[in-house]
Amino acid sequence: MSDDQPLSLQVPEPEVRPGGKPDFSGVTIPRAGTVRRPEVDAAPADFRDLGYTIIRVLNRDGEAVGPWAGALDDEQALQGLRDMMKVRAFDARMLMAQRQGKTSFYMQCLGEEAIACAFQHALSPGDMNFPTYRQQGLLVAGGYPLVDMMCQIYSNERDPLHGRQLPIMYSSKDHGFFSISGNLGTQYIQAVGWAMASAIKGDTRIAAGWIGDGSTAESDFHAALVFASTYKAPVVLNIVNNQWAISTFQGIAKGGSGTFAARGHGFGIPSLRVDGNDYLAVFAVARWAIERARRNLGPTLVEYVTYRVAAHSTSDDPSAYRPKEESDARPLGDPIERLKNHLIAKGAWSEDRHRQFAAEVEAEVMAAQKEAEKHGTLHSGGKPSVRDMFEGVYKEMPPHLRRQRQQAGV
Repeated sequence: MSDDQPLSLQVPEPEVRPGGKPDFSGVTIPRAGTVRRPEVDAAPADFRDLGYTIIRVLNRDGEAVGPWAGALDDEQALQGLRDMMKVRAFDARMLMAQRQGKTSFYMQCLGEEAIACAFQHALSPGDMNFPTYRQQGLLVAGGYPLVDMMCQIYSNERDPLHGRQLPIMYSSKDHGFFSISGNLGTQYIQAVGWAMASAIKGDTRIAAGWIGDGSTAESDFHAALVFASTYKAPVVLNIVNNQWAISTFQGIAKGGSGTFAARGHGFGIPSLRVDGNDYLAVFAVARWAIERARRNLGPTLVEYVTYRVAAHSTSDDPSAYRPKEESDARPLGDPIERLKNHLIAKGAWSEDRHRQFAAEVEAEVMAAQKEAEKHGTLHSGGKPSVRDMFEGVYKEMPPHLRRQRQQAGV
């Protein structure tokens, strides 16, 4: 008879489930301004510690402090505030439109607006994002028309993608926004490949890959890190850690790595963690990582620590797997409120101006929605032409498709 203990598996579990009281007291959050800023050309091994801490700029008093501060002037920060407010208003209107049956599906980025908006402003024209379905802020901050975004969501006659994509799966080459894929993780390795191609051509444009915490469990995540590290591709690899996948908490995908950023260490990739609800910190880290790529110093892995306040999508009910009070208890606060308080503390903004601008943003979004709905919604109005099914696929249309098009009368 063997004396060995039976084998067992560990299944990670969140600390609290629905009905329990959220407690973030065990989460270590360093004081703003205390995390060092290495030189852009520092060797990856010289700052392994940055993969286990959180870079923060804004303190509790709304002051920008520490070595990562000073990357933005007041006008640039105000633009960031306006972008985030526009994204949030856009999300609210489109969520309402889905509930009214005007579209089949929507996904908000509530509480995560700073990440995409700040990162976009750190890029240069021609750079290419390979986003997930929660980076609508890249388009809004990049000046993409709200009406076009809404028409894509409605799949109407003015849909820029002619009804070929699911709602919210935008695409715009001119705005550096690669086509969103519903297959999780694919965009990560594509970003590395695009960056490698840019380097092979002797171009100056860099790429940015985006992935959620849950999707880092996909094989494409690891393949991307292999290629990026081996060839020192000019790419920034972003991980948005919003704590929850569709219904599983971050521990399922993270495993025993401690942090998602730490996964880059095994590949020799410089890895940092940043407060994803701190617009100033996100911009500073993004600009630092983008400069590394631009100077042929290779890839950087950045983990943005944030929280998914809303449901995963309009098809999800988060109350089934996490306490309703958890979002209110999250320790990093609201990115819009934090940047607003910073600008007010500096005398560059005020509560009155904030309320006025919020009303202006709401009016702008409602006007865009009214214009988009003139061209149809999911169940009414104009639709993309059947002809669009046959266009833009082959350089020379095969005979069988020509026959089908003729039979369709288009």
